Amino acid sequence: MGKDKLRKFRENETFRCLVQPATSEVLNCDHPLKGNWGRDVFGNDNPIVVELGCGKGDYTVDLAERNPSCNYIGVDIKGARLWKGAKYATEHSLANVAFLRTRIEFIESLFAEGEVSEIWITFADPQIGREKKRLTSPLFMNRYRNFLRPGGIVHLKTDSRYLFEYSFAMARQNDLKILASATDIYGEDRERLYESDLLSVCGRDAVEALFAVQTFYESQYLAQGFPITYLAFIADHHGQYLSPEWDEDTWKDEGHHFVIPSGLPVASKFYPEG
Repeated sequence: MGKDKLRKFRENETFRCLVQPATSEVLNCDHPLKGNWGRDVFGNDNPIVVELGCGKGDYTVDLAERNPSCNYIGVDIKGARLWKGAKYATEHSLANVAFLRTRIEFIESLFAEGEVSEIWITFADPQIGREKKRLTSPLFMNRYRNFLRPGGIVHLKTDSRYLFEYSFAMARQNDLKILASATDIYGEDRERLYESDLLSVCGRDAVEALFAVQTFYESQYLAQGFPITYLAFIADHHGQYLSPEWDEDTWKDEGHHFVIPSGLPVASKFYPEG
């Protein structure tokens, strides 16, 4: 392990905004912050928004700076990545930002029923051919229901048409209310998003943030002319979530955009962090 990574790990221990649960707390579902994030971390009862697979935390931080009336928690397993966002939040005294180092598979162990208002999934691995690992699969949706409040929203922003089409089909299969869907948010769908149900539920600022807030890789994809997709739906559902019936073969060979150092995109099955 490199010295710089070790330095970041040591510094992570000093950040109040970065929570690193013990294995026993995760496995036993008894972390002291479960149900107490508002009181013990943020000191208020404002809505909590969670970004899954937040990487370096750029998106989490940007959303938090734009909307101080909500609390934002970025989740990732990579401590060296989280260091950047936690350091920025600490140095800029962002009281409405926190980071959580854990595997997303254990996410329901860290939040209590109704504790989270919204989930963001930004540029996640589409997990082609591996539905159970896909962050919008029935397996994960059943986990989210354990801590999302009634009317809780899931946002998906991705360059993967495969992941978008799967997630859209999953929402339709389970009769979830779709607030907005777009296969090219910066192109032909941009104005239509301002007419979607997302505007009435989340407000104009939320729609404008779709374009103004970008991850590093999103900006790289845009520079190369790749379309960005977006889907938002209300996760309320009775009974177990079901796998969708969808045309997987049409989308599984689309490839993924990976920007190599020269700046030229190549098709790759290895998906970088968002």
